[in-house]
Amino acid sequence: DPVRWYMLTNAQPWDNLRYDEAGVDEVRRKFFGTLYNTYSFFALYANVDGYEPSGEKVPVAERPEMDRWIVSLLNTLILKVRAAYEDYDVTLAGRLIQDFVCDNVSNWYVRLCRKRFWGGGLTQDKKAAYDTLHEVLVKVAMLSAPIAPFYMDRLWTDLTGDEGSVHFTLMPEADTSLIDSTLEETMSLAQTASSMVHALRKKVGISVKQPLAKMLVPVISDTLKERLDAARKIILSEVNVKEMEFIADTLGIITLRIKPNFKTLGKVYGQRMKEIAAAFAALGQAEIAALQAAQVRGEDFTLGADVLLTPEDYVITSEDMPGWLVTSQGQLTVALDVEITPELRAEGTARELIARIQNLRKDSGFEVTDRINATVYADGQAFDGLKAAVDGFGDHIKTQTLCLSLSIESAPAAEGAVSIDWDDADVRIRISKAI
Repeated sequence: DPVRWYMLTNAQPWDNLRYDEAGVDEVRRKFFGTLYNTYSFFALYANVDGYEPSGEKVPVAERPEMDRWIVSLLNTLILKVRAAYEDYDVTLAGRLIQDFVCDNVSNWYVRLCRKRFWGGGLTQDKKAAYDTLHEVLVKVAMLSAPIAPFYMDRLWTDLTGDEGSVHFTLMPEADTSLIDSTLEETMSLAQTASSMVHALRKKVGISVKQPLAKMLVPVISDTLKERLDAARKIILSEVNVKEMEFIADTLGIITLRIKPNFKTLGKVYGQRMKEIAAAFAALGQAEIAALQAAQVRGEDFTLGADVLLTPEDYVITSEDMPGWLVTSQGQLTVALDVEITPELRAEGTARELIARIQNLRKDSGFEVTDRINATVYADGQAFDGLKAAVDGFGDHIKTQTLCLSLSIESAPAAEGAVSIDWDDADVRIRISKAI
């Protein structure tokens, strides 16, 4: 099935394709591996909670926004994939499914909803999450079955418990009443904004576990502000930033730069390009901001007396300012405050410690519901940083790792303590199952 998927999604069946074993392995890991991990995640927690897919479903209208978004996107996907199959475009169908699974289901929906599956008891919110993810996986199996018949038959059987076959079912029909294009656009904007902030963090080597104080977003249209505001909580949680502030006037805060697109302008103005390039260079910040607003609205803009600019005729970027990192992508500009206060640093250390303890739980073979006791051993600056984290965020660390007790010691590590990767410091953690 990975061979078939690789060949059909890389080129149309009637086109030549140079076979690449590494390409097949990439498909196996990225698509089939991601789909398997998503199913495994669902099955693990569904079995713990005794979730029954055949039970009464939580109405979609009563589910949280994240559920309604992925259900909307699923039904949009069904429309597009059915249209592609009916047009004999198997390549497009496979690519649509692959992007949906990897970018939206795994890397966004499941990752942002993980905590909903962790809590004790089958609450209404958790049941809505199970209902949603189960429906998504079942319909992905049905949509993908023509390209990956064996894998998807097994996935469908495991999800439904049906002794038949996915190949005896009809292709799913889209429920257009569940498609919310505004919600899809809002979430797409949230994904773009989050990717931009992650790129800024990576640029200066700040882990996403390290909280930051603020991000600024210039307001260049009411629609942009409204949709970003609707996704505020999701964006801030995803990028681990405390506050998002909208600013109307960027003068003195963000420096904009503009470049003409010589390829499009040259076709129209030819010999005047030197004159036009000089006019671009002479533009001030207020004029560039006006051009950016026109670009967002899709409107033309007159440069000088008679040079009519379309939104495709120029590219606007932004520059970093002291203590901030700035980036732009299309209509969106984001400025990120990268100053880390002692309080923010302690919180970031707490998040790093949670991740290390969770890894130790997994490596030790503990069940997801097992309660533990933990002791952290460290010296020097590492001890000071970890102690500040435990003192300030001990209750949060214990809640996230199911610790009944958590302590920090500077003495030599006790027997059974495991060395962990912690910068260049010698840090060890000892965990044991609570009795």
